Amino acid sequence: MTDASTQVATVDPGRTARRLRRGAPAVGQWLSWSTPFVATVAIVAIVQLLVVTDVVDERVFPRPTSIGVQLYEQVQRGAFWESVLRTLEGWALGLGLAVALAVPCGIAIGSSTWAYRSTRFVVDFVRPIPSIALLPLFILLFGIGMPLKTYLVALGCFFPLFFQTMYGVQSVDPIARDTAHAYRLGPVMRFCFVLLPGATPMIATGLRISASIALLLAVGTEMVVGVPGLGFDIYRAQYSGQRPTAFALIAASGILGVLMAIGFNRLERFTLRWHPSQRREQAP
Repeated sequence: MTDASTQVATVDPGRTARRLRRGAPAVGQWLSWSTPFVATVAIVAIVQLLVVTDVVDERVFPRPTSIGVQLYEQVQRGAFWESVLRTLEGWALGLGLAVALAVPCGIAIGSSTWAYRSTRFVVDFVRPIPSIALLPLFILLFGIGMPLKTYLVALGCFFPLFFQTMYGVQSVDPIARDTAHAYRLGPVMRFCFVLLPGATPMIATGLRISASIALLLAVGTEMVVGVPGLGFDIYRAQYSGQRPTAFALIAASGILGVLMAIGFNRLERFTLRWHPSQRREQAP
């Protein structure tokens, strides 16, 4: 009798601990999704209350319910999805061009200490210049159309991605570099097994940042120049006095940005499962 009770007492705590460990990730995942949702609903409810009570003039900012109704009506129209696809086309082409140029340049300059020091002043001088400031020149060169939007997006995304790549190569563990030299690895082997894996996390961060910048520039170019897309639809709705529709399209752009951020974040976690930072984030 005593042995049985002692045995039960020694087994039950272990089972309880295992159940708690299995339940902890589920609870944490539920909280990570529910907390932003609850906070968003609370903010929308507060804004709705401020507009209804005339604290905020409805002529300046429409009711969130009116914006939601307009957004629901927009997503049922084919013209809305055509504008979304045109915006995404400029986003994808510009971001792809920036990746094709910025990543190789960042790796090449970051791999050489002499090149890194020689070009740092020029890069720091050019980096603060906003790409939208070159809009008149780009209009003369490329006209008003998809090439204009593509090259403006590419220019705006180039420097964040370039700097992240260059700093990523520069921050590779010196011990790993010395080990590669000690084993007399060739340039190709050092690049494939030392430089690229060491710089990949920062490149992924630069890509995630550049994706958001690309969307901002694509929509902004459409608004300023009149290139077809979500930005042009926002400008047209504002100009015609349809404020709920304009804010609904702005909300659609924001939702598109959130979906992009979630997608790139998940892609980063999937492709960098081997990296210690990702393993720490996924640990229960």
